[in-house]
Amino acid sequence: MIPLLDVHTHTIMSGHAFSTIQEMVTAAAQKGLQVLGITEHGPSIPGACDPIYFRNIHVIPRKWNGIRLLIGCELNILDTQGTLDLDEFYYKKIDLRIAGIHSLCWNGGTKEENTQGMINAIRNPWTHIISHPGDGTAELLFAPIVLAAKENHTLLEINSSSMKPTRHKEHARNNNIEILQLCKKYDVPVILGSDAHICFDIANYEYALPLLQETDFPEELVLNDKPEMFFKYLNIPEDKTYLKIIR
Repeated sequence: MIPLLDVHTHTIMSGHAFSTIQEMVTAAAQKGLQVLGITEHGPSIPGACDPIYFRNIHVIPRKWNGIRLLIGCELNILDTQGTLDLDEFYYKKIDLRIAGIHSLCWNGGTKEENTQGMINAIRNPWTHIISHPGDGTAELLFAPIVLAAKENHTLLEINSSSMKPTRHKEHARNNNIEILQLCKKYDVPVILGSDAHICFDIANYEYALPLLQETDFPEELVLNDKPEMFFKYLNIPEDKTYLKIIR
């Protein structure tokens, strides 16, 4: 697979990343990408950008250096109700909405309660992608999550960064294998995520790609080399990517 898109990345605006948006776009172009998502952390992460950032993203060009740019947010799933840390006022301004659980702002419960919280986030009509569901931050039941993702046309991410040994997420690899096996069983597409926090890591799927081989995962269900299918599956207009058609 030759990746043409990477839609989960962060710039210095997230507070703990190390490249500017210009550096990210330049690196994406050098790597031959067609689509780049800049998805800064939602405000519940310490040091993340203030919500006013998302009010002003209209100033950022969506076609830049030959790249189709999606300016988004990695929203935080805060609790077992599936509460997200921005509201509809901001969703309307954002091209791409990823939602994920982060330990710094997660108020969890039992495995069943955690699962329901993620399913509620999946069912939120504004959610496009669930970030790193397999990283082990919360105990989850993956079969109902995969089925909910299929029903709602929400992509589940296989997050390469969470499997780096330096992250010490001991359950991430096995969890992601289980997610891939279930997605294969139920014919559910996935998106690989670099979760790049520096420009050199854009489209770095070093720890995710081997899992595709290990699970004999169908190539047609991986959207990283299929931009048109990506936009169609998420119902994002290709010509006006700053608009979202509600599912």
